[in-house]
Amino acid sequence: MAAALILILIWGANFSVQKYLLDTLSPGGFLWARYLIMPTCALIMMRLTLGVFLPPLPREDIYELARLGFVGHSLHVGIVCYGIHLSTPFSSSVILACGPIFTLLILRWKGHEKLQRYQVLGVTIAFAGVLLFLSEKIMSGDLRATGGDLVLFVASVLFSYYTVQAKPMLEKHGSILTMGYATLLGGMPVMLLSIPAGMAAPWASLGVQGWAALGGSVVISAFGGWLVWGWVNQVRGVAKTAPLMYLMPPVAGFFAWVITGEQYTATKLAGAAIALLGVAYSQFAPQRKNPS
Repeated sequence: MAAALILILIWGANFSVQKYLLDTLSPGGFLWARYLIMPTCALIMMRLTLGVFLPPLPREDIYELARLGFVGHSLHVGIVCYGIHLSTPFSSSVILACGPIFTLLILRWKGHEKLQRYQVLGVTIAFAGVLLFLSEKIMSGDLRATGGDLVLFVASVLFSYYTVQAKPMLEKHGSILTMGYATLLGGMPVMLLSIPAGMAAPWASLGVQGWAALGGSVVISAFGGWLVWGWVNQVRGVAKTAPLMYLMPPVAGFFAWVITGEQYTATKLAGAAIALLGVAYSQFAPQRKNPS
């Protein structure tokens, strides 16, 4: 559990670190660097753990992993970067924490689960909290930040879809091979499209601190973080680790206040609390049996 708590601290701080990198390099420049580094890490990981750089897979599984990589990396990660760039670290963490709501809705849409009454109530509470959370930006006409938050909603839906669709591949091939191939196949289009932005990015202005931030954000937080999180879930179980994700917005908010000077009004804090309460209730409230 100590590893999970340390990881939450790293992920919470990474919102502010990534905001700095996106503002310095541009989203395209950051994505170019990310998808030069992460596929390299994926190849090394598969070589060390599985014995070969590219373990053989059936053709249909490669196609499925390419689709997963496109949704999870090409679309989700790319959209997240542009959303954080337009929004703020705390807003980004709150909206992305609403992912389980969209997972429930996608499972219902695909016919895998039927929503219970407590889940419908939780979804309603969560969306009411999000509306309250965004209300000040909307009323003030802050189109840039509001647009960034809406973009992050799209990213959250995509990640939820990726989570649902990746389950069969994870059960069949394990997390290392699934993550490795999805990173390779999904990151390549982003890297190629980001070449012009990567070439134009002011790399010389990063300095030692900036390069350390880039390495920490990509290698430790993004790549290593998901490996550690997968291991923690395997050891402790998802039911015990999932509630820790609700610590991330407060942690991200604290680091954003310290590092970037982000300020919070009572309305914004209340909206965030209500949204997270709704998400948590939809996941963990006890199901009531219908009376016979």
